[in-house]
Amino acid sequence: MNNFLSLGLSEPLLRSLEKMQFTSPTPIQNQAIPVVLEGKDVLGSAQTGTGKTGAFGIPLVNKLMTNSRGSALVMTPTRELAVQVMKSLEEMLGKDSGIKTALLIGGEAIPRQFKQLSRRPRLIVGTPGRINDHLTRGTLKLHDTEFLVMDETDRMLDMGFSVQIEKILKYVKKDHQTLLFSATLPKNIMSLSNKYLNDPVRISVGSTSTPLEKIKQEVVKVTESNKYDQLKQQIEKREGSIIIFVKTKRGADKMATRLRREDFRADAIHGDLRQNKRDQVINAFRNKKYRILVATDVAARGLDIPHIEHVINYDLPQCPEDYIHRIGRTARADAEGFALCLIAPADGKKWRAINNLINPGEANNSNDYVGSLEGKKNKQNKPRSNRYSKNNNSSNSSGFKKKRKPSNNSASSERSDSFKGRAKDRNESESKSKSFDGSKKKGANSRKVANSSDRKNDKGFNGKKKPIDGSRKSSDADINTDLNNPSGGKSRGDRNKKRNNSNKKNVVRPFKFKKHSRNKSKSSGKDFAGKREMKVA
Repeated sequence: MNNFLSLGLSEPLLRSLEKMQFTSPTPIQNQAIPVVLEGKDVLGSAQTGTGKTGAFGIPLVNKLMTNSRGSALVMTPTRELAVQVMKSLEEMLGKDSGIKTALLIGGEAIPRQFKQLSRRPRLIVGTPGRINDHLTRGTLKLHDTEFLVMDETDRMLDMGFSVQIEKILKYVKKDHQTLLFSATLPKNIMSLSNKYLNDPVRISVGSTSTPLEKIKQEVVKVTESNKYDQLKQQIEKREGSIIIFVKTKRGADKMATRLRREDFRADAIHGDLRQNKRDQVINAFRNKKYRILVATDVAARGLDIPHIEHVINYDLPQCPEDYIHRIGRTARADAEGFALCLIAPADGKKWRAINNLINPGEANNSNDYVGSLEGKKNKQNKPRSNRYSKNNNSSNSSGFKKKRKPSNNSASSERSDSFKGRAKDRNESESKSKSFDGSKKKGANSRKVANSSDRKNDKGFNGKKKPIDGSRKSSDADINTDLNNPSGGKSRGDRNKKRNNSNKKNVVRPFKFKKHSRNKSKSSGKDFAGKREMKVA
């Protein structure tokens, strides 16, 4: 089939396709459109950028134009893809079709969507989350839906929309036609098709796990320290529009800001932006106001901008299948494109998984580079026993140190005996040490007692001391009494006089008494209050 004339499409649709410069169908369109026009369910897969939107959009619009009743529902995983699909379908409908449409996506004002739904639209495009919200509110009715399309179904399931999809399908009438399109067909897609599709026709064009042949892929070895410098060098030596994929939303904003500071025309797009801001960024990039678009995987699906010439993977994706969708943003509509990956040593496992996906037959022969990357990464994480042991043989492969054999040398045995003797003497001396109350102490306690006894022989404890302010004389026995029994021997008033002596230096404060209420001592009749501390010079 060389053109659309032989398909039996309506005249208004043929005129719209001519305005859109759709002259001949793509391989997926050539196989899918006749089957869909017959009313059969379809399970279609093709490489990214091969015209899957037209494969379900052309028969969908033709059915709406030829039948005055019934409606169509199209579900997409992301807002950007929903906006793009709606734009393509509205171009196919034309301005004079009279068919109302509604775009139901998150991030937009719900009153505006209420207004669209009040017009009884026959073509509805949206994301599963917002469609389910309107069904719960009762503002959306799907009782007359005869045409259901799930685009990029694998991505919807990856994003956790399986429960919401099942809820939506309960509102759709049973005798409807279902089209399921995806770039990849994992096992969960096949189970979903077996559950909800009625004897579907399997259509596959090209390999779903390999990129287009017109995409030239390159790999550059980098380190974490020179990764950004290598990115700048690659940007400077390339021409045309570039999309750079990073791992996180914050990383996208920081990358775009850093590029702008260095006089690059760049902007960022990610999931945290409001819908109107996301539309502004995409439209500005589509109109070439920016040369560089920094994006997360939110833009990896369905972003159709023909002038994207280069895709740079600054961070590798977590899922190998997302690599196919990322580089599929270039080489659109039979154009040529370039894909570059900046691979650091920490990216070895991710790149191995991607390489095994796109080159399954050559996986064993083409992973030498990945092995060298992992070797550089693991070289720094070897056990100390393997890195520093002199005899690192295969018998000690577990990484544990071998036990040293006992030596027969007499000198070494004599040293060990002397060590044992000294240890024995030290234990005996510690056992003989006693505290003030006569109890035995060991270890640190004995040392504390020895230190306290040594302090008695210091200058402050030598001989008798002169009376302080006419009080009774202080002796060593009094000091010992205060240390062992703070509440007896001497009154608080006598001890407080020592604190007022300005000639004392190097004050030692071994005890802190609790705070008492202000009272008068019956025995001495002297006032004492507050926090009292014993001070010994």
